[in-house]
Amino acid sequence: MAETTGSGTATGDAAPQPRKSSWKYIGPGIVVAATGVGAGDLVATLIAGSNFGYTLLWAAVIGCVVKISLAEAAGRWHLATGRTLFDGWASIGRWTTWFFVVYVVIWGYVYGAAAMSSSGLPLQALFPDVMELKWWAMLTGVVGLVFVWFNKYAVFEKVMTVLVGIMFVVTVYLAIRVTPHLGDAFAGLLPVLPDEKDSILNTLGLIGGVGGTITLAAYGYWVNAKGWTNAGWMKVMRLDNRVAYITTGIFVVSMLFVGAELLHSANVAIASGDQGLVQLSGILEKEYGDATAKLFLIGFFATSFTSLIGVWHGVSLMFADFVERYRKQRAGADDKSLSGEEVASGAREKSVPFRAYLLWMTFPPMILLFQGQPFRLIIIYGVLGAAFMPFLALTLVWLLNSSRTPAEWRNGWLSNGMLAIAGLVFLVLCVKQITDQDWASFF
Repeated sequence: MAETTGSGTATGDAAPQPRKSSWKYIGPGIVVAATGVGAGDLVATLIAGSNFGYTLLWAAVIGCVVKISLAEAAGRWHLATGRTLFDGWASIGRWTTWFFVVYVVIWGYVYGAAAMSSSGLPLQALFPDVMELKWWAMLTGVVGLVFVWFNKYAVFEKVMTVLVGIMFVVTVYLAIRVTPHLGDAFAGLLPVLPDEKDSILNTLGLIGGVGGTITLAAYGYWVNAKGWTNAGWMKVMRLDNRVAYITTGIFVVSMLFVGAELLHSANVAIASGDQGLVQLSGILEKEYGDATAKLFLIGFFATSFTSLIGVWHGVSLMFADFVERYRKQRAGADDKSLSGEEVASGAREKSVPFRAYLLWMTFPPMILLFQGQPFRLIIIYGVLGAAFMPFLALTLVWLLNSSRTPAEWRNGWLSNGMLAIAGLVFLVLCVKQITDQDWASFF
């Protein structure tokens, strides 16, 4: 194994030869697209279409472009330096470690319950007389745990690809079935704000909500798990990343078409959250029949379950990386920069920290399925979740403009501009999330 310096420059070996970008290598992008687009993203886009028709189509497209820039930056850091993103964060200062630890502990606990409920909901709708939602939710959590526990990245990627195929077929079928007005859709690509109160914040929310939170940070780990560990894979990674967010764009635009044609035209409102998708299945049954409604529920399940197993795998990899770096630091090891290759070896997926975090995301959150979500914890969860995206965008700007990154792979004006826009958008949304919390009741 080649040794690397702190800046990620190889010593003792020739520079890696660039790999020709090819469709046969595509994989991590499919995983990040499947994980990033959850039921919440689909219902948010559906409601945007319901409320504003095609007016905010341009915002959904910009959301995909912004996420392309963020994921590309995370993947570029991993490949250019040979170091993982957490290793980069730790080099900025100890405060990043504290933020990450608090975030993954609280976020993982609350998200675990939300992901299981979201995956159980379409199953309960498909099989209403079998068992209650909480039992379906627990079943999906345990199935996800077992699947990730006993399979390495290669199998995980293949299953995610199949589920993405189901999502793609369902969403595109629905978009075609509602017969979109293409003239209005093209007009929606012009940046126009709805003439309503808080239209700017609603638009920023749609931009920020298209496909991904911590899964964008996990993208670099999946790139390494695929076996891409050096700058020779840069062209491949960039193609893979574009495929990810073109796929994401197709999902969200299709759902916006459904919202615009099926709900906006008929002036039908649905609930926010996952229950809105169950309502949509009932509307589809009335309009197009039982088969279309059931097909949608299958797509709803694929969407939710890919997010569940994607987070179970990706965030557990990140947690294992954090623990391994901490262990090496305590042991006084000098070189902590080979962790990208360690991820590629598959050893992290069988490690104790990886499996411990899997257990943390599965079993403790089941308490919330029975008792409801504790108020104060939900507020902290919301604030930490809102803070993560500006944290990611701004730390990537910091890392990729510094000597930590080899000069040829540092940010250009376009990358800096896109990351700055992402940081600003998410910072505004973070402030809004914080100010919207019921702090009086919290204290």
